[in-house]
Amino acid sequence: MLAVKGLQAAYGRIPILTGVDFSLHEGEYLGILGHNGMGKTTLMRTLMGHIKATAGTISFNGTDVTKLAVHERSRLGIGLVPQGREIFPSLTVYENLRMGLASAKKEDLSVIDEVLTEFPRLVRLLDRNGGALSGGEQQLLALARCLCTRPRVVLLDEPTEGIQPSIIEEIVETLLRLKQKHGIAMILVEQNLDFITSLSERVLTIQKGRITREIMPADLKDPAAIAEYVGMATH
Repeated sequence: MLAVKGLQAAYGRIPILTGVDFSLHEGEYLGILGHNGMGKTTLMRTLMGHIKATAGTISFNGTDVTKLAVHERSRLGIGLVPQGREIFPSLTVYENLRMGLASAKKEDLSVIDEVLTEFPRLVRLLDRNGGALSGGEQQLLALARCLCTRPRVVLLDEPTEGIQPSIIEEIVETLLRLKQKHGIAMILVEQNLDFITSLSERVLTIQKGRITREIMPADLKDPAAIAEYVGMATH
């Protein structure tokens, strides 16, 4: 579904991605694990088009999307839930969801009703401003807004950051349900090992802007393997 070859990206003259290669299969949940500063968020933003690739290619269902604009990638079926959520705090939950329809050629409000069936917690909050929600509720809203674009691939960047455990469990249940019911594929960037292993079918490690290893999620339950592969501890 998604093929990335030799992908490079930079901030000005500072290289961040130095040759990323991986593929994502249809309906697959793929985890990407690494320390801060290794290029995880840059990779997600480059896949979405917010950052221009300086070399390499991104192919989506056989179409080269490397030079396409963000809204063009969105219409093809790529969606991003960014780090920090980036909801609109002064807009209501419903208005935030309508913003998810912005890239569509024609606004179809029935999409919001369909998405809300997967997010019952948000239904009672539709008239509340996004800024008044808890961090976990904002994360659910950001995910629901992304799904309003009807993506076939979701790029999910650090979703558990600053969120209480009960909401993290709800997010896991929601994502597993979306996979089962709709066959959505996902690239999940995360540092919470429990979260990434509960969702991912494969996990890639990233170091200094390159994919360095593929790990099976079961291996991340072994403390010795964690130290060997990524030098990280469970949360």
